[in-house]
Amino acid sequence: MSTTELTIIGGGLAGCEAAWQAARQGLHVTLFEMKPLRFSPAHQLPLLGELVCSNSLRGAGMNNAVGLLKEELRRCHTLFMQAADATAVPAGGALAVDRDAFAAFLTEKIAGEPLIDLVREEVTEIPPSGTVIIASGPLTSAPLSAAIARLTGSEHLYFYDAIAPIVEADSIDLSKAWRASRYDKGGDDYINCPLDEAQYRAFVAALIAAEKVPARDFEKLIHFEGCMPIEAMAERGEMTLAFGPMKPVGLDDPKTGRRPFAVVQLRQDDRHATLYNLVGFQTKLTWPEQKRIFRTIPGLENARFARLGSMHRNTFLNAPTCLNRSLQLKSDPRLFFAGQITGVEGYVESAGCGFLAGLFAGATLKGEVLSFPPATTALGALLTHLSEAAAKDFQPMNVNYGLFPPLEGRHRKRADRRLAMAERGLEDLEPWRVALGLGG
Repeated sequence: MSTTELTIIGGGLAGCEAAWQAARQGLHVTLFEMKPLRFSPAHQLPLLGELVCSNSLRGAGMNNAVGLLKEELRRCHTLFMQAADATAVPAGGALAVDRDAFAAFLTEKIAGEPLIDLVREEVTEIPPSGTVIIASGPLTSAPLSAAIARLTGSEHLYFYDAIAPIVEADSIDLSKAWRASRYDKGGDDYINCPLDEAQYRAFVAALIAAEKVPARDFEKLIHFEGCMPIEAMAERGEMTLAFGPMKPVGLDDPKTGRRPFAVVQLRQDDRHATLYNLVGFQTKLTWPEQKRIFRTIPGLENARFARLGSMHRNTFLNAPTCLNRSLQLKSDPRLFFAGQITGVEGYVESAGCGFLAGLFAGATLKGEVLSFPPATTALGALLTHLSEAAAKDFQPMNVNYGLFPPLEGRHRKRADRRLAMAERGLEDLEPWRVALGLGG
């Protein structure tokens, strides 16, 4: 490649999407990824776009804003949605993927794009010149974090994110568990392990008493509410889990004809249905404690764990303070940020942020006027969160309809209101998408 017009740091979801969008605009891109020379505490594969917390991209329906965001990204023909649709696995009303196939798809596309030069090298300092997108993710290495902290002039905020365990499918006892989705939506995509009241209360007590991985002395433990460790939820009250990830609503046990007191759901994690992850069971228990306690769940007594849960530190900017609406650093506009390091939360949101950063950086380099997605779209809602949230209490957030402008006119029921917001968003997306030549 003769000339680098754009440098991107990080080959995760945001970095890959940003590189793809810039290349679609005819720009020469150098994409730096430190794997396999160095791995973060949560990553294992040498591939780009590795999913570490879950294989779920969450709800597919428009009743949830993430469903709208996925449809917007699909209509814009993003690389992320191409990969997701090509590697999808059954997951009821959600969109989940075979994580290895997903990462392989992204890696093949990026490596095969002649306008993208993929460099397997760790970046520890921000390039002193040129246009740069920093998409180093929530697990940004210590040297690069320090460089970003010096640049922004303030300390980073941070929180802990915990990974759920994965078990081998043929080690699950289906004489105790059964296959079904809530309210039979999506067929038998989940495996459900029922607990009676005594089993549930004993399980909660064991979680609270179990040995946890301690935080380092200089780190304050702050959990993102959307990815709270199972034991931290248990500590909030004995019935918290029964009304949260272990709620039995819509899941009658066919063996008894009754609804259990609580249920642990397992979701397919790979295309061949050989691996299942424990839904909502992110954890920071020590590995021996995970094996001991999770094997008390009916149906998992002999579970073989393909991966145990773990905990890692996530780093993000105080975006309203540091970034403008085009994701450029206010103090140095040649620098763009993308993905979870900006303060969006979730795979889809990270990819969406990378998509926007790629568009904005490309337009800036070509001297074009920036075009922002309408505020009524999910993409616009992400920018609203990053640019207009209260800086004092800024925290990572998933896309949600609370970030959208309210509907005008008559009052609607909650479900109808959400669908109307989705319809409005897709309608408003079209002129913006068409003007930029996105999708087809």
